[in-house]
Amino acid sequence: MQHDTMELASLRMNAPHKSREEREAFDFPAPSERNSENNGRAPAPPRLSIIVPVFNLAEAATALYQDVCAGFEEYGQSFEVIFIDDASTDATWQQLNKIAKDDPRVKLIRMRTSFGETSALDAGLRHAQGERIVYATARVRVNMKALPRLLRKMDEGHDLVVGWRTPRQDSGLNRLVSHGFNWLVERFGKLPLHDINSSVFVAQREVLENIVLYGNLNIFIPILAARKGYRVTEEQIEQKAGEFRKSKYVSEYIQRLLDIITVIYLTKYSKKPLHFLGFFGMIFTVAGLAMNGYLFVYRILGFGGIAGRPLLLLGALLLVIGLQMISIGLIGEMIIYTHAREQKEYNIETVIGA
Repeated sequence: MQHDTMELASLRMNAPHKSREEREAFDFPAPSERNSENNGRAPAPPRLSIIVPVFNLAEAATALYQDVCAGFEEYGQSFEVIFIDDASTDATWQQLNKIAKDDPRVKLIRMRTSFGETSALDAGLRHAQGERIVYATARVRVNMKALPRLLRKMDEGHDLVVGWRTPRQDSGLNRLVSHGFNWLVERFGKLPLHDINSSVFVAQREVLENIVLYGNLNIFIPILAARKGYRVTEEQIEQKAGEFRKSKYVSEYIQRLLDIITVIYLTKYSKKPLHFLGFFGMIFTVAGLAMNGYLFVYRILGFGGIAGRPLLLLGALLLVIGLQMISIGLIGEMIIYTHAREQKEYNIETVIGA
C-alpha cells in the first residue's frame, strides 16, 4: 500500500511535464483546466453592458431586443442587455418579461414612476457588470444594429464616443432646436460635437463612475468627461423614421439654457465660485458706483437736484446687487475651502512605479 502511494505521488510530480492525454490518464488536470471547472463560482462577467431605457414600447420591444442582439452578436464580445422601463403604462413590462425568460443575457429594471433618463442611466450603471457601457435610449429611434460602430471607434483609443444621428428623421422643429443647442454647447463648452444631445453613446465604465449625474446632466456627459481629461469623439449612426416627440414648450428651452449655465459653472467654477459670481458682481458694482458718483458730482457742483431721478435708483440697485453677488461668492469660497479635501477635481490616467 505504501509502495502504491509513493508511485502515485511520483507520477503526479512528473505529470505536469507530460502531455494533456497522459495527465488525463492519471486524473491530474492542468492548472488551466482546474480553473475552468470554476468549483461552483459564477461565470465571468460580460465585457459589454447595453443600457436601453424604454417607455410605452410594447409593440416594438421584441424588435428592439432582436436588433440589439443582432448587432452585438456580430461584434463578437460577451454582453448583457439592461432594459430600464421608465414606468410604462402599456404592456411594455410584460413583453420585456417574456424576452428575459428566454434570454439570460437580459436584465430588467422597472421604475416606480417616471424619473427620466438620467435616473435610468444611473440605475442601469449600478446593475451593469461590463467594463464598457453602451447607452441608447429607445426614444431617439437609432439603428441598434449599428451601435457596435461606436465601439469600433472607441477601439481607436477613445474613452467616450457619442452617436451622431445622421440623417435626422425627426421633425424640422426638433432639428432646429437641436442645432441651436449644439451650437451653444460647442461655443461655451469648447467641445466640437454635432449631436451632443443624441442620448446615444459608448463609454469606458470608469468615465461614468467619475462623473456625478443628476437632473438633466446626462445630456452633458461628453462635456463633463472631456473636462475630466477623457478622450471624447463622435461617430455617425443611422436614425430610423417614425413618430417623435416635439420640443414645443417654452419651459423646455428655458430648462436647457439653465442646464447649460449649470454645466458651465460645474466645469469651470465649481471650486472658485467667486470668479463666477464676482465677475458679474464687479460689473454691477462698478456701474452703480459710476452712476452714483456722477450724480454726486452733479449735485455738489450745483447743476440741479437728483432726488427721484431714475438714474439714482438704478445706480443704488446695481450697487446693492453687485455687493451681494460678491458676498455670496466669498461665502461660496469659504465653503469650498472647508470641504476642499473631500472634492477631487483632477483625474489620473496612469501611475508607474508607485
